[in-house]
Amino acid sequence: MSTDDFLARFGAEGQRQPDPVAAAQQAMRNPLPARFYKEAGVLERDGLFHVALDGRTARTPARKPLAVGSRPVAEALAAEWEAQTERIDPAHMPVTRLVNSALDGVADQQAAVRAEVVRYAGSDALCYRAGEPEALVARQNTLWQPILNGVEARIGARFVLAEGVVFAEQPAGLLAAVARRVEAIPAPLALAGAHNVMTLTGSTIVMLALADGAIDAEAAWRAAHLDEDYQIEVWGQDEEAAERRANRKREFDAAVLLLSKG
Repeated sequence: MSTDDFLARFGAEGQRQPDPVAAAQQAMRNPLPARFYKEAGVLERDGLFHVALDGRTARTPARKPLAVGSRPVAEALAAEWEAQTERIDPAHMPVTRLVNSALDGVADQQAAVRAEVVRYAGSDALCYRAGEPEALVARQNTLWQPILNGVEARIGARFVLAEGVVFAEQPAGLLAAVARRVEAIPAPLALAGAHNVMTLTGSTIVMLALADGAIDAEAAWRAAHLDEDYQIEVWGQDEEAAERRANRKREFDAAVLLLSKG
C-alpha cells in the first residue's frame, strides 16, 4: 500500500469536519495495514516542513501535502510514523489525525470553528460551580477562579457564574470579547489545537488561558478534571475509566502541541 493510498483510506472523515474524533473512530474501524515504508523523517522545502516516508512527502486524506510551518509539529508527526511497527494504527497517531483535520477541514472552515469555540464560552464548565460539599466548592474557587479572573482581565469582560446546572446566559458583550480573542488564534494548526483543547476540557476559558501562556498544560488538565478528580478521591476509579482518561490525555497533548507550536 502506498502512502497516498493509506492516507486516502484512513481518516477520510477528517476532511469534512474540524473535529478529529469522528476521523479517529472511522480509522479504528478499518483493518490496519502493514507498514509500507522503512523510515519517516522531516524535509524542509518551500518554507514548510514536510513529513517524508522514504523520502516522499506524505499526504492528508484530501491529498494535500502533510507539510506544516512548524518544525516541532513536523517532528512530532514524523515520530508517530516512525513509531509504527508491523501495522499502522491511527489510534496511536493523535498528532497525525489532528493535523490532517487541520489541513483538510479547519483550513476551509475557519469561521465555523471559531464560532463553535465562542459558543462553548456561552456554557463554559468553569462558570458552573458546585453548591456543596464545601471541599469541592473550595477547590473550585481555589483552582478555577484565578484562571477565570486572568481571562476576564485579558479580554476586558466578565463571565456570569451559576450554581448547579441552571443555565446562565452570558452577555453579548462577553461573547463578542471572546470572539475577538479567538479571531487572533492562527489557523489552521493552532486553531485546530484550540478547538480540541476546548472540546476535551469542556472550557473555552481554560483553552484561552493556555493559549495566552497564563497556565501550562498540566494546570489546564488539572482544572478540566477537578470535579472528576474529586469524585475519584471519594469513590475511586475503575480500570476502564482510567483507560479512557489516558486516551483523552494523549489527544489533549497533541492538541496542546498544535495550540502552542502551530
